[in-house]
Amino acid sequence: MTRKVTILGSTGSIGCNTVDLIERNAQDFEVVALTGGRSVEKLAKQAKALQAEIAVTAFDDCYAPLMEALEGSGIEVAAGEQALCEAAERPADWIMSAIVGAAGLPPGLKALEQGTTLALANKESLVTAGSLLKSTANEHGARILPVDSEHSAVFQALVGEDVSEVERVVITASGGAFRDWPIERLASATLAEASSHPNWDMGQRITIDSATMFNKALELIETHEFFEISPDKIEAIVHPESLVHALVGFRDGALMAHVGPPDMRHAIGYALNWPERAHLPVERLNLARIGQFTFRDPDEERYPALAQARWVMEEGGLAGAVFNAAKERALDGFIEESIGFLDMAAVVADVIEIMSGEGLGLAAITLDSVQEVDELARAHADAAITRRQR
Repeated sequence: MTRKVTILGSTGSIGCNTVDLIERNAQDFEVVALTGGRSVEKLAKQAKALQAEIAVTAFDDCYAPLMEALEGSGIEVAAGEQALCEAAERPADWIMSAIVGAAGLPPGLKALEQGTTLALANKESLVTAGSLLKSTANEHGARILPVDSEHSAVFQALVGEDVSEVERVVITASGGAFRDWPIERLASATLAEASSHPNWDMGQRITIDSATMFNKALELIETHEFFEISPDKIEAIVHPESLVHALVGFRDGALMAHVGPPDMRHAIGYALNWPERAHLPVERLNLARIGQFTFRDPDEERYPALAQARWVMEEGGLAGAVFNAAKERALDGFIEESIGFLDMAAVVADVIEIMSGEGLGLAAITLDSVQEVDELARAHADAAITRRQR
């Protein structure tokens, strides 16, 4: 029996890996919708290969090129933010949420409202509105499966376990492109240098977030939100090999580790086939050749984003929306080369200082309140970027 699937964000790194797995077993799936951004040719190629019902671009000005690329295929075409949400509302058994950034929250909520299984790679949804996402899933009988490699690892380590017996959760981090650089050299780090990851093949934005460890900060918050584990039980550790994806420690002192190659198809495939396990086209590790795993504590002077994540978890409420919005705009500023590498964390710190006294932890989390705070935080971040422009 075939399953109906949708991929929100099919042209990004996670989306392309999802497409790869589905193509390998095309007889098992019926693709409902694929959505993307400005990579119109890639989106059209995917839609044709998977015989999708509809292809949606997030940008209105990409509608005509997408329509032209799919002319004669019989595949529907749509564009715009509303069209993304409408694609997520189309009946499907399994929906991948791989849109990057806060833009992934509205269509993710629409997917949950139809009571489906949401494979969540959009970490910003949990960071900005974790309680809203989970309450929506509960209300409509939907299920959320984690797709971040670290959270998939924790999820797998907890199979058959009682989460109340968890003593600690250790999220591993590669340390990014600059993990071995002297701290004083970071101020001169270039966009090209920050865009190259030593282990993973990912998109530019998440690769830079790895270098600043903002991605790990988001993942600490995700762990707290998804598994409802106390912040004081969640820690990050630098693991340069990127082979141990997470460890879960229990009250008897045991540590359960998830070990695998740095290939996102493992976490995606686990969610795609859950609760079963299926053969996946990933490397089988040769432990003797690897020889050893190494770990070291993260230096919070080098990675101030980790301390900022602690603030978010302690503050609660809409603090995650503030943090994520400021982070996204700071990253935009670095990619546009308006600010330097170290300025990204400084911009986020500026926004936190401005907004931390505004009762964020007590505010109700709704889509409207998240979007309102998101917009305000972005405005403060833009002002901070202007003050720091080179």
